[in-house]
This record gives sequence, structure tokens and C-alpha cells, in this order.
Amino acid sequence: METKQFKAESKKLLDMMIHSIYTHKEIFLRELISNASDAIDKLYFKSLTDDQVGLGKDDFAIWISADREGNRLKISDNGIGMTAEELEAHLGTIAESGSLKFKSENKLEEDNQIIGQFGVGFYSAFMVAKKVTVISKAYGSDKAYQWESEGVDGYTITETNKKSVGTDIILELLPDSEDEDYSGFLDQYKLKSLVKKYSDYIRFPIKMEVTHSRPKEQSEEDKEAGKTPEYEEYLEIETLNSMVPLWKKNKSELKEEDYKHFYTEKFFDYNEPLKYSHVKNEGAANYNALLYIPSKAPYDYYSKEYEKGLQLYSNGVLIMDKCADLLPDYFSFVKGLVDSEDLSLNISREMLQHDRQLKIIAKSIEKTISSELKKMLKNEREKYEEFWKAFGLQMKYGIYSDYGMNKEKLQDLLLFTSSNDNKLVTLDEYVTGMREEQKYIYYATGESIARISQLPQTELVKDNGFEILYLTDNIDEFAVKSIGKYKDKEFKSVSSDDLGLESPEKKEELKAKEEAASGMLDELAKALDGKVTKVVLSQRLKTHPVCLTSEGEISLEMEKVLNSMPTDQKVHAQRILEINPDHEIFGKLNSVKESGDGDKLGKYARLLYDQALLIEGISIENPVEFSNLICELM
Repeated sequence: METKQFKAESKKLLDMMIHSIYTHKEIFLRELISNASDAIDKLYFKSLTDDQVGLGKDDFAIWISADREGNRLKISDNGIGMTAEELEAHLGTIAESGSLKFKSENKLEEDNQIIGQFGVGFYSAFMVAKKVTVISKAYGSDKAYQWESEGVDGYTITETNKKSVGTDIILELLPDSEDEDYSGFLDQYKLKSLVKKYSDYIRFPIKMEVTHSRPKEQSEEDKEAGKTPEYEEYLEIETLNSMVPLWKKNKSELKEEDYKHFYTEKFFDYNEPLKYSHVKNEGAANYNALLYIPSKAPYDYYSKEYEKGLQLYSNGVLIMDKCADLLPDYFSFVKGLVDSEDLSLNISREMLQHDRQLKIIAKSIEKTISSELKKMLKNEREKYEEFWKAFGLQMKYGIYSDYGMNKEKLQDLLLFTSSNDNKLVTLDEYVTGMREEQKYIYYATGESIARISQLPQTELVKDNGFEILYLTDNIDEFAVKSIGKYKDKEFKSVSSDDLGLESPEKKEELKAKEEAASGMLDELAKALDGKVTKVVLSQRLKTHPVCLTSEGEISLEMEKVLNSMPTDQKVHAQRILEINPDHEIFGKLNSVKESGDGDKLGKYARLLYDQALLIEGISIENPVEFSNLICELM
């Protein structure tokens, strides 16, 4: 019996398979089941026009059987089978795709469910088997043939006996090792779970004889004596797959509870989803999808451990459990799946990020998610606010990341707490509610709503009756600066040097006061050398004596955030100490200046500066000195 050599390409591929080109060896079962389904598809298609086939759709099936004693696993189908020449062509070389050729010869439309190349996935069997035997009888042939190989050394093809049309693939599994439990693939529970995981939606039944146990019939005497019954094992044929995917059913067939039950079962979430969308897309990208927005963020959502991605199927066969390329980071909270016939099942399925069709699907999915969120914001505000509390932070990061490239996509989905009744508002709602004379979108930053609402810097804006957006998340100000303007309205921090609220008369009046007090202000600045760039009279303070503001691109809040990061580089905002000229402390400072006590004026400067730091929520350098200065100056 002549041993034939694999073609060069196949030999190389087989060697890669043996050394695990795939991440998980368990996918060999998915591949072999896919090939079996492919073979059945071909014969089923032929049966539609050929009465000689003698099989209806309900007669087709895939069988799995495990032989623990022989350490063998068998996958059988009653599909179209292969001749000796086809065994040679499909299993001896990967240069030709049996499915693609079949498609071409029969002029099939793209949506006919032919799964993919036979030979490529078949080689994955060698990841778990030391010997693979294929026994096949082609439809219309009287002869059956056996293909056998132990790996890269080659294969043999011999004539054999087989009664029915179809293919048996028998794997003699590798011996267990410290790292690999190959015999685990003979366990009925593991086989059932793998079929459920990868091949649940193959459209032909996948059957297996499963061992169950039941109590033996007891005699009346034993029952009366209360004896524990003995158990006996029995075999039962089970269909392991559900066959019809939920996402391929018509929406009219499904109820809300169907979608919710599928979500909690499929994605292991105890909570029902907040929102779901059933998508059937045709056009540049053909796919079905189920998309879910969870009601609560997973415990690890904002950590490095969290993995984003949608399950990816091709014709009901799971290709990838979490395909990250289907979701942008700012929509990473979405769970669900995508099933497309446009994606090929071949060796590159582990590197789908290079697939052009996948990119088209991803763009379409992104538009769908955005559209659904906008609908929820418009029509189900309470539900959207619930969503926002769980996942809004990620959307803000989306605004800031990639240098603000995604701001147009996301800015209308943002919510911020408003100074008007502390309610959440969109940017559009803020701008629509602006008074005619208002120039800017005002915002204030801080650790909490309570602290922000008490900031001295907010007084002037509030006195003018203008709304303020309260920014409490570390990313907020960075996101706002990335947006820059919204509907031609510039964002303006209440701590900015010019709020655009002062009349020319007020500015002139303040300027005159500042000139008169220039000597005192210079001495205060000198006492705080290195801490502030200057000391000025404030045009924003009404009742508070003092506050800190900044000029330049880095605000005080941004300084806090950036310096909290684990880096060696520290940034510093250009701090300005503002003093209220209408507060009695201003008069006190003037009298100290006039007394000529420069040392005392310096102490007031340090005390007021530390007070301003505490108002901002910034730690002071020397709490003991601060406490002593209060006592001394009182």
C-alpha cells in the first residue's frame, strides 16, 4: 500500500496545525462538524432536484460517538461523501476548495448555506489525534474509500466497505500529558458543552448516544423495607444542538421574554438587559445581529481585565467568542453576537481583524448602536439616565481618546449635571435653554456636586442667572476641552480669567481699585513666590473673600488629575490668587500694608492661599503652619 505525500502547502499547514495554530485545541470539533454540515448541505441541495437521493431534510444528521476503551472519537454524517479522487483533492492538498467549486458548478447564490473549505478545517484534527481515518462513500458511487494518516509523513487511500452514503471521521486521540487532557474529549458532558458552545446553530441535528442512570424497579418488600434503590445505566439518543438561531427567526415570532431569556442564559448575567436590538442587515454587509445593553456594568468593566467584543458566527458556526474588532472602545459595554454568511470559514478565521467584510459590518454595527442610544435618549429618558450612570464614563473617554476624532459621534449622547435643580441635561438642552445674552457654556469642576455648588467661582455666573454644568469625573474637563465648541458656543470654566459677564464700567472700576492696591498686591505675590503667578482683585467673587483660578491650558482640576497618575512628570497650572475687593478682608490687608508690617502681610498671604487651596479640595503643604497662623492672626 503506497504512502502518498502531502503537497507542500498542505504539509506546511498540517505542521502548523499539529503545533496549534489555533488558540484552543477544542475547536477541532467545531471544524469537523462544520465540514459534516457542509457535506450534508451539498446532498440536501441535490435532493431538491434529484429524487434518487431518497432523503428529505429531516433525514439528515451528524453523529458523534466516543469510545473510551479504544481512545477514539468518531464524527459521522450522511452527506454527499467523497470519491477517492475527492479525498485526494480535498485532504491531500489545500489548493482547491471543494465548497467553492461546488458553488461555482451549481451556480449557487451567495446566501446558499455552504460553509467553507473542507480541507483547511479538517487538518485541525491533528491537534488532538495521533491518527486520523476518514471512511467515505460518495453519492452515486458503489465504492467506498478510506483515507488514513498519522501526520506530516503522508497518507494512504484504500478501497473499503461502507453501506451508506456519507463520511466517518475517526480520531485516535493523543495520550494525555501534564499539559493536555486529550481523553477529556471523550467525556459526554464535555462534548455536549462544546457542541452547545460552537455549533449550537448548525441547521442539521447533531446527535449522540448519552448515558443516563435511573433507579431499578424495586420489589414491594424492598419498598416497604425502605431500601435505597439500585441504579442502572441506559442509553438515550440526544440532539445536542438547537439548530434554529434566535437571531434568524422573524421578529414577529419572538416575544420580549425570548430576547431577555436568551441574554441572561447566553451571557451569564443575572440582570435582565436594559435594551436589546434585533438586526437583519442586507446590502454592503449581510448579517444578523442581537445587540444588548446591560442594565449594570460588570464588576471589572473599568479595569484592564475587561474584554470587549461580540460573539462572531458564520452561518451559525461560532468563529470567535469575543471579536473586539466589531466594537469601538466607547461602545465596549454592548454584548451580543453577529452572524454573517459573508465571512469565510478558513485558516484566517483567527485573524479576522484583517477581513474587509468584518470592517464593513463593524461600521454598520456602530451606527446601529448609536441610533438605538439616541432613540432611548429621546423616547425613554429615565432608562437612558440609568444607562448613563453605568456606562457614561466610557463615552466620555471616547470623546477624549484619539484626539477628539469621535466627538461628532458622541457629543449628543453626553449627559452632565446642571446647576438647575441638579438634573441631568444634554449639551443640546443646555444650549437651547441659554439666554440670548449668554456667550458661553459655563462649567465648574470638582469632586462632588455638593462641593462644586459651594465654589466661590460660581457666584458671578449664578448671580447672572446662567446655568452651569457640574463636572465631577476626572475625564470630564478633558472631554469638554476636546469638544471645544458645541453649536458655535465655546465652553468656559467658571475659573477662567474672563467670564464675559462684566460690563465695561465694572471693569474700569476694578482696574482703578487694582492700580490703587498694586503695591499691596505685589507684596502678596512676592510672599507667595513660586506658588502663584500673580495676585489680583476678583471680578467674580461676591460673598467669599478669596479663590484660586488659573490661566493657560492646564486648569487646577486637570493638574490634580494628571498628577495623580503614576508618572514621574508633574504638571503645574498657572495659579492666580483672587481677592474680593468688596470683602472686609480686603480692608484688613490694606491696613496691614499701611502699617508697614511686611512680615504680617506675608502671613496673611500664606493663610489666604492655603484657604483657597482647601476650597479647591487641594491638600495644603503645611497644616501645622496654617493652624498656627489662624491662631496668631485672630
